[in-house]
Amino acid sequence: MSKKIAIIGAGTAGLQLGLHLLQNGITPRLYTDRTPADYAGSRLMNTVAHHHVTVEREDALGCNHWPSSEYGYFGHYYYIGTPEPIHIYGDLVQPSRAVDYRIYQPALLQDYLDLGGEVIYGPIEHDQIEPISDQHDLTVVCTGKGAIGQMFGRDDRYSPFERPQRMLCVGLFKGIAETETRAVTMYFSPGAGELIEIPTWSFNGMCQALVFENHIGGDLEILARTKYDENPRAFLDLMLEKIKAHYPTLYERIDPEEFDLANSPLDVLQGGVTPTVRKSHTQLANGKLAIALGDTHAVVDPVLGQGANMASYAAVILGEEIVENDVFDQRFLEKFDARRHDRVMSATRWTNYMLENLASLNPTLLEFIGGLAQSRSLTDDFTEGFNHPERQWDIFSSPERVRSAVTRSQQALAAE
Repeated sequence: MSKKIAIIGAGTAGLQLGLHLLQNGITPRLYTDRTPADYAGSRLMNTVAHHHVTVEREDALGCNHWPSSEYGYFGHYYYIGTPEPIHIYGDLVQPSRAVDYRIYQPALLQDYLDLGGEVIYGPIEHDQIEPISDQHDLTVVCTGKGAIGQMFGRDDRYSPFERPQRMLCVGLFKGIAETETRAVTMYFSPGAGELIEIPTWSFNGMCQALVFENHIGGDLEILARTKYDENPRAFLDLMLEKIKAHYPTLYERIDPEEFDLANSPLDVLQGGVTPTVRKSHTQLANGKLAIALGDTHAVVDPVLGQGANMASYAAVILGEEIVENDVFDQRFLEKFDARRHDRVMSATRWTNYMLENLASLNPTLLEFIGGLAQSRSLTDDFTEGFNHPERQWDIFSSPERVRSAVTRSQQALAAE
């Protein structure tokens, strides 16, 4: 049976789904408004790290052009700016890595084309979804812009916020010395913000992505309001001033004369993200079903780096279900939803928990941080848990679970 699958949107979810289907003898039709050549001159799309479980999926899909042994990072440093600052490090079981999406996405789109995938170029509007579905057995929507995303409806069970919880200023920068071990560094300035530093491969080689997660109304929010283009030197001086005040261990590694955007003025992105989960599918007027995938289904703040990894996981799970099933009905959706639910919703709830509790470092979170400071094994487990957000949510879903995790680590230390 020839399965006719439409994929609307060529982000991580759409591309990895398309590659998985092609590997399994199904040729989908991909709808996107960008050719591979359109990406290089565009503004920074995001600052995304792919955890090693995602890199392993890319290996299986044949689209990992950036081996982690060369391009990857090997753990996480953590800096918590409490009155007595805490500095700790945790290892990953396998390296993870980050590649500028203006390089990553066109490479995967070219992989898709090279394998014989079909592409329809041009913008897709809401009123085109149903005519597209008329031509296909299943329509998968991977772009959540405007009315297209709204057609799925908000899932209030997992969407506690009505507005962004952080004002973001993210960019790719040069002039920052690497840490002793190439690693992500997560900095926390209570009451002001968080900063995630990610070693990233871009057009001019390795650079550092800085993701400023600025608390609304706090001292760092100005970073999200100040425009690089209006006065580059003033922007950089302001950023250096704020880094020195809030993230001093990063400031120590910066050469102020060399510090600038890594490639061009297009390397900075500012704004906010409203974390939202939408319904997993919708029934169109013609009776056919459309599935929400990737950001169309669940958008998270980037503070924990879960978004693209959730999308990759769900895409391959959906691909496996499409290969295994010939009928795309409610039962098909039930099986797919059951398989993706725990990973994606755990990542969502864990991220939302951190957004709410990092602002003030509530007692439960402080207890956990204290446990990290005392136990390298707990720090290693926490760091590896970025690959497995369901394990993180197993810890953070209640104060009792946090306390239990810390107690277990203390008992293990005492037994050594």
